[in-house]
Amino acid sequence: MRILCARRTERAGRIWEHEGLRRVRRAGTSLPRGVKVGKILTGKPVVPGSAEGAALVSSEPLSFWGGISPLTGEVIDRRHGLSGAIVTGKVFVLPTGKGSSTSSAVLLESIRTGAAPAAIINLRVDPILALGSIVADELYGQTIPIVVLPEKDFFSIKQDDYLVIKPDGKILVNAK
Repeated sequence: MRILCARRTERAGRIWEHEGLRRVRRAGTSLPRGVKVGKILTGKPVVPGSAEGAALVSSEPLSFWGGISPLTGEVIDRRHGLSGAIVTGKVFVLPTGKGSSTSSAVLLESIRTGAAPAAIINLRVDPILALGSIVADELYGQTIPIVVLPEKDFFSIKQDDYLVIKPDGKILVNAK
């Protein structure tokens, strides 16, 4: 169903001229022409924001403290399945963080250095990672969105899927 509304009118002397009707897009669904979306997932935004990038998917939790280099964005935990992978600019999909509360400081530092992921998608809320992103917004005016997805949707994301995260928690999968 298309929604139509009157185009703005222009004043010509004392008479208002009507320009006809135009199609109205609903808020939050406007995409550039030619963009195709495979599916739309709806999550809960823990730290709202917009981001996009290729998915870097982990099936196991990861501690940012000792697990990710805040200077390079490399996964440096040698026992982790993503060891050697770079999170910079990717949408990092992992069940949850693990371990140290210092993970928020490592995430904060990686945001400051530009080595942070574009966004984080979790299966469960991780208050430690959320704190790092929130503090980065306060200190540097930069934040990375963190979204929690239901289990079914979380496991539907595959490695290198292209994801677009919206502030309302919607995730467009394979939006190219």
